[in-house]
Amino acid sequence: MPVLSARPRTRRGSLAAALTAAALALTAAVPAGAAPAAVPTPPHNPYAGPDGTATMHGDTGSSDTTPLAGPGAGALASQRTALASACPTVLVGSDRHPVVLCTPIFGQVPTVHLLDPSTGDSLASLPLTKGSLLGGVYAYLDDRDRLVVVDGSRSLLRVGHHRDASGAWRLSVDQRLPLGDAVPDGDAVTGLSPDWQGRVWFATGGGVVGLADDTAGQVTTVRLPAGERVANSISTAPEGTAVTSTHATYLLTADAAGTPRIAWRQAYDRGQARKPGLLSWGSGSTPTFLGPGTGTEWIAIVDNADTTVRLKVYRTADGSEVCSSPVLQAAGGPGSENSPVGAGTSVYVAGTYGYPYPALPDGAGSSVPASADFAGGLTRVDVRPDGNGCAVVWDNALRSAAVPKLSTATHTLHTVLRDPVIPGTKGTSLLDPYRYAQIDPETGKVLRAKQVGIGSLYDTLQMAGTVAPDGAYLQGTVTGVLRITAG
Repeated sequence: MPVLSARPRTRRGSLAAALTAAALALTAAVPAGAAPAAVPTPPHNPYAGPDGTATMHGDTGSSDTTPLAGPGAGALASQRTALASACPTVLVGSDRHPVVLCTPIFGQVPTVHLLDPSTGDSLASLPLTKGSLLGGVYAYLDDRDRLVVVDGSRSLLRVGHHRDASGAWRLSVDQRLPLGDAVPDGDAVTGLSPDWQGRVWFATGGGVVGLADDTAGQVTTVRLPAGERVANSISTAPEGTAVTSTHATYLLTADAAGTPRIAWRQAYDRGQARKPGLLSWGSGSTPTFLGPGTGTEWIAIVDNADTTVRLKVYRTADGSEVCSSPVLQAAGGPGSENSPVGAGTSVYVAGTYGYPYPALPDGAGSSVPASADFAGGLTRVDVRPDGNGCAVVWDNALRSAAVPKLSTATHTLHTVLRDPVIPGTKGTSLLDPYRYAQIDPETGKVLRAKQVGIGSLYDTLQMAGTVAPDGAYLQGTVTGVLRITAG
């Protein structure tokens, strides 16, 4: 999960399906291994945009997978769109136009940008009402390519992009629903996602989980137990809505009147305090739906245990534990702020312990220890198809500086690595080099890489990248958006 600050640090509809198919045909396969077998992923949400590009984590199930291939054969190249903003949310609609939600370095007013799909240049921008640091980080594209977000006025917005009479692009709030008393004063929405009826589920930092119907104008809520906060986004599947608080993971459903109710709750080991490289005291995971059949039989998170963090996998049906496995041991950094990547029976966990965020949300609290070197680490865990146990397949010390994305088209992990200035050390500096990397999910080894920049201008701040339909990899940074291409 990214921090929304940019101070320099001392299934798709028919149109979307056609575009996806065309993109796969035009994008050369990654030069590695045999053709991948089909891997189950969460089903397409009919009220969201194209799979892989509609949400920060790819789909409403937060699988962090994409059906698009990414940069293929040929020399890798990168260019940076300078927006003087941290850009954690980079999405692409069925019309291929990237829609980016950023927070400027100066003023920190969340701003929506519409980018040129060919050049990455900003075609139009729209400032939103300023709220909390994490308020507005998470957003998604609906089935009409509108950005759905809650702004600082505590209103649910649908932001569309249109051409005016002169042919110029403009952004506008096409629909607005005030959430009113559903979000208390001083609180803010941290995550939102649509359900299969077109309603919008949301969760606030203060532990309110709500369901908004902006067609009927209805908002209903339920509050989690006192003291529990929600510091990451939420995930939706046909079975319900998964929310991980600073204490437990939940599955919620709606009753006949459209009121949220808790179906089950599973507490996890949250440790003694927040750790360096995490933004809250508790799990850093947006819960991930995965499974061997429908792609949603299980829900995965990473806990915040003191010495060794563990991947926790639960059955969606009743919350019972499928398995619990230690992760990130090779790197020696017990912590992850990132959502696990889930595809079929495989889960990939990237470590963020010690990552130097330039700012923290209000109420994050002190970390224990006060600071640490960035350890990184990347672990693959496979769950037994029968749902009885899991095991580590590989575990390495790669230092991912972004949320990895798995292409199911080429069976390749995409991310940006942060290397130390002095090879072999774990420290970080303002002069660290960053490189885009393609990683083999079977071995955890880097297949190929390209340096994209040196220094804090290129800090990807543990933000998620997105594969565009033309094969470009779009990655938010602390100052704008990188566009990485091949050929």
